[in-house]
Amino acid sequence: MAKVIPFSLFSDFDINLFKSGKHYNLFEKFGSHLITCEGEKGTYFAVWAPSAKSVSVIGDFNYWNSEEHPLYVRWDSSGIWEGFIPNIGKGSLYKYAITSHNNDIKTEKADPYGIRCEQPPKTASIVWDHSDYKWKDKSWMSYRKDKNNLDKPYAVYEVHLGSWMRNVEEDCFLTYKELSKTLVNYVKDMNFTHVEFMPIMEYPYDPSWGYQITGYFAPTSRFGTPQEFMQLIDAFHQADIGVILDWVPSHFPSDAHGLGYFDGSNLYEHPDPRKGYHQDWKSLIFNYDRPEVRSFLISNAIYWLQNYHVDALRVDAVASMIYLDYSREDGEWEPNIYGSNENLEAVSFLKECNQAIYSMCDGVQTIAEESTAYTGVTNKVEFGGLGFGMKWMMGWMHDTLGYFKKDPIYRSYHQNDITFSLAYAFSEHFMLPISHDEVVYGKNSVLGRMPGDEWQRFANLRLLYGYMYTHPGTKLLFMGSEFGQYNEWNSLSSLDWNLLEFNPHIHTKAYVKTLNTLYKNTPALYEKGFSQEGFEWISYDDHQNAVISYIRKGHNSENDLIVVCNFTPNSHKNYNIGVPRIGRLIEVFNSDNTTFGGSGVLNSKTIKIEKETWNNKPFKASITVPPLAIAIFKYK
Repeated sequence: MAKVIPFSLFSDFDINLFKSGKHYNLFEKFGSHLITCEGEKGTYFAVWAPSAKSVSVIGDFNYWNSEEHPLYVRWDSSGIWEGFIPNIGKGSLYKYAITSHNNDIKTEKADPYGIRCEQPPKTASIVWDHSDYKWKDKSWMSYRKDKNNLDKPYAVYEVHLGSWMRNVEEDCFLTYKELSKTLVNYVKDMNFTHVEFMPIMEYPYDPSWGYQITGYFAPTSRFGTPQEFMQLIDAFHQADIGVILDWVPSHFPSDAHGLGYFDGSNLYEHPDPRKGYHQDWKSLIFNYDRPEVRSFLISNAIYWLQNYHVDALRVDAVASMIYLDYSREDGEWEPNIYGSNENLEAVSFLKECNQAIYSMCDGVQTIAEESTAYTGVTNKVEFGGLGFGMKWMMGWMHDTLGYFKKDPIYRSYHQNDITFSLAYAFSEHFMLPISHDEVVYGKNSVLGRMPGDEWQRFANLRLLYGYMYTHPGTKLLFMGSEFGQYNEWNSLSSLDWNLLEFNPHIHTKAYVKTLNTLYKNTPALYEKGFSQEGFEWISYDDHQNAVISYIRKGHNSENDLIVVCNFTPNSHKNYNIGVPRIGRLIEVFNSDNTTFGGSGVLNSKTIKIEKETWNNKPFKASITVPPLAIAIFKYK
């Protein structure tokens, strides 16, 4: 067996940049790389293990013998071990066998920068190269670059690839190749603008849904190869659909082959368990104080955005990162140097990460899952913010689902629950999420929350979605919600597609498709989605009837929309609403349409606007308000 040849890809590498945490393309050097050295083909390996006494490459090519292929440690005190091994090619299995200076602790680790892994429960890295993939999304990438702003529609379909749809005959996952047809066609047909994948980076345990990552640079091998995952993203782009990945820089599992205690020391995790151990998830927390760890994480974000043409990263569990006392009791956390509960290093990391992403990647976004009232999550870093493009509006989600769960007879007493979100809707760039977290652990499905008989449950569901799509902010809907999944989501089985044999679910699916079309084709619903200028109340105080009305505005006032929501089963004829200008109104959308399973209470005729003050507006219109429904009007 050929021995390790001293060779380095780091000749043009600024070690000081790495040590200071400012190198954001580490994947170009670390990991395994197929190269030719001294006329021989083979693989170059590089790994960071500063507490190691020795590091060797073990694999199927040397019978996992740690004596065969020891790496060389660099002379520059960087803690980098490297070397070239001839005749090791694409597809070879490998790990790093590490002996630590710390009590001679021995570990066998998967490659932190490995771009392909064995399919779980196997844990080795695989020598691989995906540079041969030929992208076909030039048109999309050009469009994305030219449209680098948030003044565009964002209707996101959130997907867990393992349970969206399964191969029924063999009871197994659909592959990336199969999904590039079935899933892409479905999302395209439903008129969503984006798809969001729950974590696809390699993870060992299916019930974690992918949020316990061991292979940060490798798409999970459950569904196919890296090139086949590229093909899936490419297919979405060719269908004019953006791709968002869930990204988890907040914590990682302690599995023996993962990042934990990597070189016999707390290398990636913070050594203080008050900062380095997450009690809720029984996982380890990255050491944001350590520059090389910051470089690892930022490089990882850049890697997916550049190499896989990903359009946005949704950053998981941001609140757990920025608060030292997150889910901790007194005595289980230590205040920062100013005596407060803010994790200064994590905040600094997030700012640096967002700055790097927006400066290095054209037309992308970062989206924070952040559940607190932390100020300035979507403010620019130079203005004191964290620098995210968007933030999930958890308060809207909680209040809205709580309101809709109430029997309509009680809703008049809780009007503030459905209107309160507009008091802070423009304090951040908000995305309205009805996500996977809301349909598990006894919370019930979205449809299952709705009160009343079957007709009322589906009418409530249509009204909820209509209110969501006309509320300021971008939109996210978890898979299955679009056709009224009855059961809670089960990550280990397929969605209940058989429900689409029944009219209420067929109608709901058609409704969401129409709603997406309306949203995409109506600038007033997205052009000023983060600005107070895009929204104006008509009436929020008709508590007795549980009716609210408002105006949505885009850049052209001629396209303004009048929106009326009725949260009870009582319809109202000759219901007066104030309007800002004279003319006529026509109804352009009504969730009570029989096409959607409604009762057919519509405004089929043009509505004349009268010169009479109403709702503090100079004019009024008299409309018919359908039961448990949303009606949308525009000026004719």
